[in-house]
Amino acid sequence: MPGSMREFVKTCDVVDVHEHHMPQITLDRDVNLLRLFRQSYAAWTSDVLPSEPKATGDIISNTVQPTTWEALSPYLERSYSNAFVRNLVRGVSHLYEVGDHGITRENWEAVDAAVRAHHKDVKWPSEVIRRAGIKRIVTDSFLDPISDLRPQLGDRYTAVLRFNAFAFGWHPESLDHNGNSAHSMLARLGMEVRTFDDYCTAIRELVAGCRGRNQVALKNALAYDRDVNFDEPNEELARRAWGQLSPSAAERKAFGDFVVDLFCQLAGELDLPVQTHLGTAILKGSHPLRMAGLIERHPRTRFLLMHLAYPWSRDLLGMAFVYRNVWLDLCWSFLLSPSHFKLAFHEAIEVLPDHSRMMIGGDCVHVEESYAAIESARNLIGDVLHEKIADGYWHLRHAERLATRVLSENAAEFFGLTS
Repeated sequence: MPGSMREFVKTCDVVDVHEHHMPQITLDRDVNLLRLFRQSYAAWTSDVLPSEPKATGDIISNTVQPTTWEALSPYLERSYSNAFVRNLVRGVSHLYEVGDHGITRENWEAVDAAVRAHHKDVKWPSEVIRRAGIKRIVTDSFLDPISDLRPQLGDRYTAVLRFNAFAFGWHPESLDHNGNSAHSMLARLGMEVRTFDDYCTAIRELVAGCRGRNQVALKNALAYDRDVNFDEPNEELARRAWGQLSPSAAERKAFGDFVVDLFCQLAGELDLPVQTHLGTAILKGSHPLRMAGLIERHPRTRFLLMHLAYPWSRDLLGMAFVYRNVWLDLCWSFLLSPSHFKLAFHEAIEVLPDHSRMMIGGDCVHVEESYAAIESARNLIGDVLHEKIADGYWHLRHAERLATRVLSENAAEFFGLTS
């Protein structure tokens, strides 16, 4: 067992570069065990696909169903082999001292009571984050992409500006898959938009105001809405979409391509990274190589590509070697498949040009799942680094150095975070 390396990794602080903690959920006092499952990746084992709008509706639903064994059993008895389920069960078991057997028919009521009791305590979310060893969090509050979250979530948090809705902003009634309207958000910020040129000006003001809203990066999650092949901007065709409730498919794509290109241009000018979701979403359109044109057009822009682009991790590593404006966020990939993560992390260590290129996040909604995710990441990273030592690839000092870089230092430098 790689005991010494695992133990070292457990002592390292974490700068968590990707969560979906948001006041509506993180500060909710009405949480039970069933809700933890339904608002976690374990829910993706159901018939609801992650790319379907209903998945977002399930996350933000205000209806709390009572926990029953019948509601839990599909996760614990049918999908018990799934890594998302195993991760959440392990995290809940550790936090609520359930024991080695996990959540069972015999103990679920006691676990449910403990979850409900702990969430009545306003300090519980912070306590879970403390136990996880997380000192800073970059969160994507996709329910409200433009708000400064510090007054509600605290100084531990910084945020990103998810710009999906703006790629659909050709009409005030156009929404992204989370139900966000670009026009509504701009109006909240006091920006009046009547023309296409007004819209472009407003986007420039929006991005310029990011740091004032405690937003340290932009976020492109359009893989849930459309293909991530962003063509060269065609302003003439993009303008034709403006003001139409139902533009043609070509006009919609041109509008989105133009807006995404504008955001990436501004990110380069203002030195804001662009987080980008790749891999599982609308699967046929989310291959990382579809991003190559956008990355090449914006060499000054730092792209943080996410999730190891599963199932195309090797292609992503090739891109990160060739394009020196690409960094990797390993988030979520270790939740989906721990064994695949270990293989890809081994290769990433060997392929990437320097030790600054990787960082981690939990990519979760509830703090319990974030706790479990970071715990899993620590163990897997420790295992791989130990294997590298055992194989003679490097010495202990190299492994420890990379551990601290991946877990905290890279992220702090990349996002300009201070302790």
